[in-house]
Amino acid sequence: MAVKLIMSWDITPDREREYFEFVVREFIPGVQHLGLELTDAWATAYGNQPQIMVGAISRSKTQISQVLQSEDWQSLNNKLLDYVLNYSQKIVEATGGFQF
Repeated sequence: MAVKLIMSWDITPDREREYFEFVVREFIPGVQHLGLELTDAWATAYGNQPQIMVGAISRSKTQISQVLQSEDWQSLNNKLLDYVLNYSQKIVEATGGFQF
């Protein structure tokens, strides 16, 4: 059964340029290298919600658990945390389409 990792965060004020460079150069390729398929990327234009939400699909709970426990993920995630606030993540059953 496919599962989806849903991550959300706010970009640290005054770090937008560095954040976008990191996401394009390291985060997206890193997530893909770990075997996850990026499926969603949303930016909140208005309202009191996280500024960014990203979804990534994994083949199974076992695979996503291995990825999230890996040193490569920990390193990549720690770098992301240098540029964001209010980070959260959850794993849900992938149902297709938009998921919160």
